[in-house]
Amino acid sequence: MAYQALYRVWRSQRFDDLVGQEAITKTLKNAIQQQKTSHAYLFTGPRGTGKTSAAKIFAKAINCPNSVDGEPCNECEMCRSITEGRQEDVIEIDAASNNGVEEIRFIRDRANYAPTAAKYKVYIIDEVHMLSTGAFNALLKTLEEPKEHVIFVLATTEPHKIPATIISRTQRFDFKRIGVSAIIGRMAYILEQSNQPYEEQALSVIARAAEGGMRDALSILDQAISFSNETITLADALAVTGSLTTEMMDRFIGACLQQDVSSALEVLENILAEGKEARRLTEDLLLYCRDLLMYQQAPKLLESRAAYLTDPFKQLAETTASERLYSMIKILSDTQNEIRFTNHANVYLEVATVKLATPQTAAANAANVQVSPATNPVDQAELTALKTQLQQVQKELQQLKANPTVEKEERKAAAPKKSANSYRVPTERVYQVLSEATKDHLLNVKNVWEDLLMALPVTQRAMLKASEPMAAGPSLLLVAFDYEIVCQRADSNDELRLNLQNSLSMMIKNYTPEFVFITRESWPRLRQAFLSQHHDRPIEMEASDSEEKISLLPKETNEVVEQAKSLFGDLVTIKED
Repeated sequence: MAYQALYRVWRSQRFDDLVGQEAITKTLKNAIQQQKTSHAYLFTGPRGTGKTSAAKIFAKAINCPNSVDGEPCNECEMCRSITEGRQEDVIEIDAASNNGVEEIRFIRDRANYAPTAAKYKVYIIDEVHMLSTGAFNALLKTLEEPKEHVIFVLATTEPHKIPATIISRTQRFDFKRIGVSAIIGRMAYILEQSNQPYEEQALSVIARAAEGGMRDALSILDQAISFSNETITLADALAVTGSLTTEMMDRFIGACLQQDVSSALEVLENILAEGKEARRLTEDLLLYCRDLLMYQQAPKLLESRAAYLTDPFKQLAETTASERLYSMIKILSDTQNEIRFTNHANVYLEVATVKLATPQTAAANAANVQVSPATNPVDQAELTALKTQLQQVQKELQQLKANPTVEKEERKAAAPKKSANSYRVPTERVYQVLSEATKDHLLNVKNVWEDLLMALPVTQRAMLKASEPMAAGPSLLLVAFDYEIVCQRADSNDELRLNLQNSLSMMIKNYTPEFVFITRESWPRLRQAFLSQHHDRPIEMEASDSEEKISLLPKETNEVVEQAKSLFGDLVTIKED
């Protein structure tokens, strides 16, 4: 006989053989024993968790004349015929290739006839979510008026695609992912029955790679048997699954924790050069960091994996702060989600490596993960202050309503209080800009100002829309804002200043001035005050389009007037007092 895959040879033939689904198997066995079976069942769950196997076992158990405790005997002709797929009363259909209305109508017509040899006619429809809308409607009629001798078992991995009218007419059983320990136990049993030597660590790697599917685990185990010489070793399992060795993970995470970006990237390059798959690599690193955290908090949980607990692993667990591991897990988790939707997985892995090995990023992530307990008192204090201010405003409003004639002196006295929290204009910095300002610098900035705004992120661009450069020198640049609140926000935004400097240096070679922000309404006052203090020297700057054409220079000397004319031409008007 030709070779058969392990998952076919060792397919479960009894309910007790189904691994990790004890609640479902117990319910089905009790229903068969008590003769309280339903006319339709819906088996849902991930691939390889035993849905179709459970359906065939159920068909055998309900038709087996020698059934004991709800289990089939697997020895009578009925059980053997169902197992071999030659029993005409147990029909298994693949909905992926038989999803039309005509196929379901044919099933409905055949369901009207009594079974020929079995007690019940059982229809097992696999991947039932692939049926068309018309096919579901045709099946619905049969489920609404079931025959006593017909049972439908619907199996699917995507129950959300099945109409609610179908689900409501079935008994639903959700098959869960099988645990790693259960998969290891089943594989160990199969290998012992097959007289195949193995290493326990190899089975652990295969079980984790199977992601909760027994069929996937047996398929990988089949590959490992073919790959190995005699004994299935840990190296064989790592090679077949594409997983990382413990030494690789020790070196990579160790370099990241030591903040050695160069070494971490070098280790990553060596791992990728060996052909490791990006998704598997990210998952292994994520689990490694999880294990480090678990070993810190509950070391006994990892005692069963002695080979995994190397000396470097234990040292990293003892010397690494929990907050740092939290941030690394978050970075790897985000990277895992990003890799799913990209064709450049290696780029994301390299970026993630830089983040993992950069101390500033780690500290920032740690701050995001753990909220400081001092935050709540500050927020509470701010809330109390806002409430007090609101009560004061309401009180003043009531007074105004009661006495609409308010003295001017009271208004003037109240004015400073109203603007107590307003933006403080950096007068000294403004004077520094004006003292070094030149016309050429300002013209260069204005020529690239629109392009500079377009180079910024959307939020920063919106902030600078209502602004204009007023004066510029070799090391300082003065920008005026139409709105005080926008000016205040811009002044406190370090990232905005950095982006402005970087973008401006690319547009104007070697020009990286420091920015001084003021409000537009304060500009005439500041400029006039500076001119009055420095009337003995000319100041090169342009008037904005929105301002009147006024003299920017004092009129005490003819030389100054002439110099202003030569610099600004028509922009300068001379007014005689």
